[in-house]
Amino acid sequence: MAALPVRIDRTSPVPLYHQLAEQLEAAISGGVLKPGDAFENEVALADRLTLSRPTVRRAIAELVNQGLLVRRRGVGTTVANRMVHRRVELTSLYDDLVREGRTPRTELLSLQSDAIHEPAALALDLPADTPLVAMVRLRYAGDAPLAILRNWLPASIGAGLTPEGLCADGLYALLREQGIRPTVARQRIGARNATAAERRLLHTSKAEPLLTMTRSAYDSDGKPVEYGNHCYRADQYAVDVMVSER
Repeated sequence: MAALPVRIDRTSPVPLYHQLAEQLEAAISGGVLKPGDAFENEVALADRLTLSRPTVRRAIAELVNQGLLVRRRGVGTTVANRMVHRRVELTSLYDDLVREGRTPRTELLSLQSDAIHEPAALALDLPADTPLVAMVRLRYAGDAPLAILRNWLPASIGAGLTPEGLCADGLYALLREQGIRPTVARQRIGARNATAAERRLLHTSKAEPLLTMTRSAYDSDGKPVEYGNHCYRADQYAVDVMVSER
């Protein structure tokens, strides 16, 4: 791998590890280092820059903590896949990918018009045995699988959805075309181990957890319009939250 040009100013009050971390981060953000690229060996980098190994190790740890680098046993340190950052606002994953300049692609795994799913029905304020429109989609960011999206809708809302539409656009965009506009949602974020089927679809290993999100969405009148139970590759997806002092 090519050695990155790094300039360390020992007269600066900025800590050496931070100088190094900033320049490495700029190389990743600027595309000099691309997702999947092998990263320069810690020992070689320390020798080349005449820095101590703890200093280099701390700089690399900063980037690992930011999700920019990934350490894998037997592979070494590599540049992480570009993450999708979802803000805490009512958008679809499709919208998030387009906003970040990514190319979303959807594979429809199943579409049912008479699915019985008690948790979804109750979330939609319907009797537990109410038939729902249910779908499972595999969402890609470019060529990389990113998320498995499971959604349930009341039959009156989901009846107009087609396989072609679900593969071509985001769910919320399709609902808006029908005059149905989700305006508020209740979400719960979590994490869990992936099933064998999910690992195959998302190309992950047993050691890699999934980020999960359940969502109940409502229109402006407070009527439930959609319930979702999604899982995401944790190395490619993050939720950004703005917090403030009470």
